[in-house]
Amino acid sequence: MSVQSHLNYKIPSQFSMQDVSLLRPFHWLSKGWRDLIHNPAASLAHGLIVTAIFLIALLITSRHVYVLAAVISGFMLIGPIMAAGLCEISRQRQKESPVSFDSSLNGLSRNQTALIRFASMLLGFSVLWFFLSALVLLATVGNVAPALSETLWGDFFAVVAPMQLALYLIVGGLLACLVYVMSVVSVPAIIDNQITAMNAMIISIQVVVSNSLTMLVWASLIVLLMGISLATFLIGMIVIYPLLGHASWHAYRDLVKNND
Repeated sequence: MSVQSHLNYKIPSQFSMQDVSLLRPFHWLSKGWRDLIHNPAASLAHGLIVTAIFLIALLITSRHVYVLAAVISGFMLIGPIMAAGLCEISRQRQKESPVSFDSSLNGLSRNQTALIRFASMLLGFSVLWFFLSALVLLATVGNVAPALSETLWGDFFAVVAPMQLALYLIVGGLLACLVYVMSVVSVPAIIDNQITAMNAMIISIQVVVSNSLTMLVWASLIVLLMGISLATFLIGMIVIYPLLGHASWHAYRDLVKNND
């Protein structure tokens, strides 16, 4: 049995996957931006909260560059679940319902069991990444990691060999790709339907299978925008994170059709 038919077999019958154009992700960002400027207080509140959490994590772990990289990567893994409130804002606006920060929290309780199970899965991947990071670190540089000041302000490749960096990026990249495939539309699917976390992940996998190149473009845009967030010392994240959260809702609505 092919991957396509196997996934179709497991997806609830009311859902079907839609084919979209290669550059459709730019449309999702455009619609996400409209959601943000239509509800700036609620959207930016989510952006501020997430940015503050990320900043605290960075400050706690900023002594060593490897630990810092693991935290950044781990945040990217659990990021989708933290966007549930932003997806709820977009969902409410689409239904022309009143929108506020308080009402956006409804997205966390509508299908709570599935959301908790999905969050647990993402947390598990983050913990796995931290352990893998530690193993890669131990295998390449020994017990003591170089201080951040040495690698950031000194000669990076005098402390970190290219092969060490390549191994670290390969391991992290493979795990990030796996999480992306399983989570790209999982959160909006969960808050919009009474489905299980497993069904939501299977829907996400089918979305990527059906629109591989488009989803590659979308992944590239996410990485680019998150890179801008880091390059602006997290100031940009206050706006970029809610933008991506809203856009993920519109990606789901474009890619997944509920036939009920």
